[in-house]
Amino acid sequence: MARISIVTPAKAGSRNGNRHTAQRWAAFARSLGHRVALGTEWDGRACDLLVALHARRSHASVERYRAAHPRAPLVVALTGTDLYRDLPASAEARRSIELADRLVVLQDEARRALPARLRAKTRVIYQSADTALRAAPPRGRLRVLVSGHLREEKDPFRAAAALEHLRDLPRLELVQLGAALSEQMQAQAEDWARREPRYRRLGARSHPRALGWIARSHLLVVSSAMEGGANVIAEAARIGTPVLASRIAGNRGMLGRAYPGYFPFGDERALARLIARAGREPAFYSRLKRALRARRALFAPTAERHALTALLGELLR
Repeated sequence: MARISIVTPAKAGSRNGNRHTAQRWAAFARSLGHRVALGTEWDGRACDLLVALHARRSHASVERYRAAHPRAPLVVALTGTDLYRDLPASAEARRSIELADRLVVLQDEARRALPARLRAKTRVIYQSADTALRAAPPRGRLRVLVSGHLREEKDPFRAAAALEHLRDLPRLELVQLGAALSEQMQAQAEDWARREPRYRRLGARSHPRALGWIARSHLLVVSSAMEGGANVIAEAARIGTPVLASRIAGNRGMLGRAYPGYFPFGDERALARLIARAGREPAFYSRLKRALRARRALFAPTAERHALTALLGELLR
């Protein structure tokens, strides 16, 4: 069996999505009998394969590994910021994807963001969610959830802004989970909590507790400006909680182009209309659930394990 190093800029103990991905892949590889080292950078230890999450932020590890092992297999997994921000602007990110033997993207729209000549070495591995929870939202209220760290790329207060256009839904409750990653985000969250009684800011929660909140909500809002392939969408799909998502490539690649729950990025009025329809029209809410159910199998742990096994088989013959 092979010695595999997985590097991610997200530190141990982080609730960052990339850290969760790295930990899952490490567990899958170990279950196949491989020896896996997981860290924030490649430390030079001998290995048969390097898997680097994040083309720009892991570039130093990619460069060192390729210099030390010109012929050894190298995988670079691309995040949303890689695909939709860094590749156009960062020479380091572009260098990383050129050095890689394989590129991994987390949803099927991501290939379109890459130069055509690199698509042949690109593989799609959907992130999975291993949970037995099933949707069980409360009766007597409409609970909308936003789950994720508060940072600019997530446009985290779009659902809060939509509340202004939902005054005729008094039973509506908006719950927001996630740590504020800047003083500005913290101040905005505190401001929303002061002036909007339907807004509940709960801050960071453990992963099991966050999954519980997804199961106990009627809707999950993913309002991001960019996503590589949101873990939280995979989790909602496995649990069965309908998603309302910004119409960006990363979300379309997870939910499918025909999914009925999209709104234009940054448009709180359009988001409010979707929330109102889901709350008032049982047929529309059922349509959201059916469309999500059609994607559920993509995010099964067995599917992610199969895709990762196939990738390792290509490179470790």
